[in-house]
Amino acid sequence: MPAAEQIHPIEEPILAQEPKEPKKGYTLGMLIRSCAQTVFITAALFFLITHFTVQGFAISGTCMEPNLKTGERVLGNKLAYVASGPVRGDVIVFRYPVDPSRTYIKRVIGLPGETIEVREGRVLINGHRIFEPYLLKTAHGDYGPEKIKDGRLFVMGDYRDQSNDSRIWGELPVENIKAKAWVRYWPPVRAQLMK
Repeated sequence: MPAAEQIHPIEEPILAQEPKEPKKGYTLGMLIRSCAQTVFITAALFFLITHFTVQGFAISGTCMEPNLKTGERVLGNKLAYVASGPVRGDVIVFRYPVDPSRTYIKRVIGLPGETIEVREGRVLINGHRIFEPYLLKTAHGDYGPEKIKDGRLFVMGDYRDQSNDSRIWGELPVENIKAKAWVRYWPPVRAQLMK
């Protein structure tokens, strides 16, 4: 009797087919939604940064020459005085006390409680002349002596003979400060941190 043939089934590998995902493509609606989200997030960040952190200011006038000239632009740090107050020599941007709709830029010269006096263009604080390396033009005139009130500053421009400052309109209330001038960014050839 012939030998029975044994049949061994050959197992063919069964390939598992993964379910096909629908092709992903951007529809016009998805593209518009994505662009709108990007614009919204960018606008929100811009608003938060300019409202709470930094702001750009354009210089107009000669009062801070030659350190700042008409047409130059500076960034102001709005958070500079959150932890501590201004110090002598800081360049600040503030609301003009006589007309708060106008913005001025000057240098802090006198601090609350100090006595300020100007003699022949030289500034004396509590009877001692202060060092002012930022002055490049000789100043003239006299002022004081006057004790600066609490919560107030005495500010002056760097070009003293051309500056409408505390010698004319009085002390600056600290709450009028908008920002500390941080960096001059325009024109690029004069870009630098403010001193």
